[in-house]
Amino acid sequence: MTSKQRLIAALERRQPDRLPVTTHHVMDYFLKKYLGNADTVQFFDHFGMDAIQWVVAHQPDERAGQRVDPRQGKLGFLEAQRVVTDAWRIESEPVSGMEFPTTRYRFITPKGELSLVLQSNEFTSWVTEHLIKEKTDVDLLAEFMPTPVCDVAAVNREAEAFGERGLIRGHVCTFDVFGQPGCWQDASCLVGIERLIMETFDDPGWVHTLLKTLQRRKLGYVRSMKGARYDLTEFGGGDASSTVISPALFAEFVAPYDAPVIAAAHEAGQRIVYHTCGGMMPILEQIADMGPDAMETFTPVGMGGDVDLAEAKRRIGGRVCMIGGFDQLHFFTQCTPAQTRQEVRRCFEAAGSGGGFILCPSDHFFDAEPGLIAAFANEAAKCVY
Repeated sequence: MTSKQRLIAALERRQPDRLPVTTHHVMDYFLKKYLGNADTVQFFDHFGMDAIQWVVAHQPDERAGQRVDPRQGKLGFLEAQRVVTDAWRIESEPVSGMEFPTTRYRFITPKGELSLVLQSNEFTSWVTEHLIKEKTDVDLLAEFMPTPVCDVAAVNREAEAFGERGLIRGHVCTFDVFGQPGCWQDASCLVGIERLIMETFDDPGWVHTLLKTLQRRKLGYVRSMKGARYDLTEFGGGDASSTVISPALFAEFVAPYDAPVIAAAHEAGQRIVYHTCGGMMPILEQIADMGPDAMETFTPVGMGGDVDLAEAKRRIGGRVCMIGGFDQLHFFTQCTPAQTRQEVRRCFEAAGSGGGFILCPSDHFFDAEPGLIAAFANEAAKCVY
């Protein structure tokens, strides 16, 4: 099988020729430090993994008065092309005197402004001032926030060029500048997860209003994906994991908003992987009930999650493809190649039976020993059905 055939067989819960093996995002930090600034395709070729090409292609909906944001500049890692309107402009300015590079973003509407502050280092970015400060700020989002549409032609050009090398993967649109694919996860980026959880008890109606506002935008985007040759689209997020919120909160504030987006993506001919980097065991069936084609990351206890791969396979392996399960913290650093190979075999024996499993680190990594990554990929290739 080609890498694309192998990965799609697993996504469709069929048995491929051997265990598919890949990774999540390939971080620029790792490529610069360990592979001499190689690109992601060279990374997959170097280690012999089944490749993933990330494509995030947005374009303005001219019928809605949208246009490309002229202020955005060069797109960053997995950053989407922003769209603006006469009633929704985005401006940014550096904030001086901070320990890390800091930028304030202003979202300007006819009825007021919103702002957020981001800081960054060589690894990641984080919010130091959340966008939503007053509850009425949601009204500005509801009235003025534009919904981008998928640039189907751009996705299809990438798919044609990538061919059988692997999957074309994207994600459901996020809030501009800083956000996440899932409705709850996007809300947590805008409000802050601690405040968002407290508001589910203090003012649940307001939380529902925020989630409905974000859901409308995501529904509009996934409906525009019809005809795009994506193989897999990411949805969800770690703030919906059971190490962050309870199954009861998941049932009330996550599933009712994310399940319709998954259904709309299916109507547009797209596969969805639901991303939960954190605890999953108490909510496995709740996630599967939303109807995704695949679930990830099946983070093991050693990485701060709670997943028993064999138990997860028994409970939901017949309903979704399982992606992840590998402990990259302990088996991509400070161990022997033999120990890495043993961990690959453990994952295969726990979740590989009958297919429907893609071996992958439980989310991305920054520092890793190339020799251990090579052992990971090589041993997976020996896991033959």
